[in-house]
Amino acid sequence: MLSVNTNSGAMLALQYLNQTQGALTKVQNAVNSGMRVASAKDDGATFAIAQNMRGDVAGFSAVTDSLNRGMSSVDVALSAGQSISDLLVQMKSKALAASDSSLDTASRSALNEDFVALRDQIASVVQNASFNGTNMVDGSTTQITSLASADGQHRITVSTEDMSLSGSVVTVDATSTISSQTAASTMVSTIETSLTNVDASLARLSSGSKKFSIQAEFVQKLSDALTTGIGNLVDANMATESAKLQSLQVKQQLGVQALSIANQAPSIALSLFR
Repeated sequence: MLSVNTNSGAMLALQYLNQTQGALTKVQNAVNSGMRVASAKDDGATFAIAQNMRGDVAGFSAVTDSLNRGMSSVDVALSAGQSISDLLVQMKSKALAASDSSLDTASRSALNEDFVALRDQIASVVQNASFNGTNMVDGSTTQITSLASADGQHRITVSTEDMSLSGSVVTVDATSTISSQTAASTMVSTIETSLTNVDASLARLSSGSKKFSIQAEFVQKLSDALTTGIGNLVDANMATESAKLQSLQVKQQLGVQALSIANQAPSIALSLFR
């Protein structure tokens, strides 16, 4: 039917043109943002899944920070333990030299002064071996704990090692001297025991450090895998979007032409009244 009041062809052409325009806008947004799903409006289900995964990635970032702090605390403790071990080696040398019965008083006194200085240095090392307020070698705490999972339900714990003077590891007293041949001889044995204990403590701390580093590596890999998964869900395939864009641009031009032709249809009625 030919009518000047109702143009069905134009209405249909306009519907298709609007659909093409909507699809073109969506593709342009994907090209501009680089994301196929940038908001819940694009795809509510996919957006919700991606958001949950983003929450896990953010959680793993906090876990990594916690593990790094734990590793740093253990590394400081290891450095302190190694320094204490080196100091004990030097103290043993002084004590062994002072145990010589033929040594004169002046020489033994000089050796004792060096020994006392080394002994006090151990106390200084223990006191200053702190990271972020945590000291793993002064006996102020029994263990340190770090996050191991994004939900906070799993943790990694490493025991501390008290390397203070007069302790169970460093058995040298805080007031020990080698001012006499007898004291020096006894001190050699005491220092050897302390060295054995410190080496065992270092081995335990090293195992704790590996626990942190292994978990940190795993968390990083898991975070990377989740990030890749999020990208697979929401990132736009730019090659595909480019092809869609060109196709839709052609459809848009054709739609405009079709609408223009449909709009001209009522004018045909004029020829009937000439």
